[in-house]
Amino acid sequence: MMDLLLDTHVLLWWDQDDGQLAHAAREAIADPENRVFVSAATPWEIAIKARKGKLRFKGSPVALIKANGFLPLPIDPVHGEAAGLLEWSHPDPFDRVLVAQAQHEKLVLTHADPAIREFGDVTQLWARHPQVRKP
Repeated sequence: MMDLLLDTHVLLWWDQDDGQLAHAAREAIADPENRVFVSAATPWEIAIKARKGKLRFKGSPVALIKANGFLPLPIDPVHGEAAGLLEWSHPDPFDRVLVAQAQHEKLVLTHADPAIREFGDVTQLWARHPQVRKP
């Protein structure tokens, strides 16, 4: 059994049955033995990017999380503090929160972000299919 924390790309790829989602990640998410968490930061990031026109997403990210039976992960003050204190130059606040949450809650961060991949102090599952290139 694994406890997964999905990043935004992975959640959207799962929803869209996108070929960019690696087989191992797809199987881990679908495995009923695993618990799948989505951070409160993820709907926030989706809403911001959709409003700015950087992401085409119709509907509610909260409804998407509920429809898939994923577990919401609130942002605790401890997560916020840990995100700010990470010894990591990556400036994206959403990624920093996800890393801090994964560390603190002992979750497998399931993502496709090269910047996170280089951060070694968190358990990770690489979710980008190796044969599919980002457009």
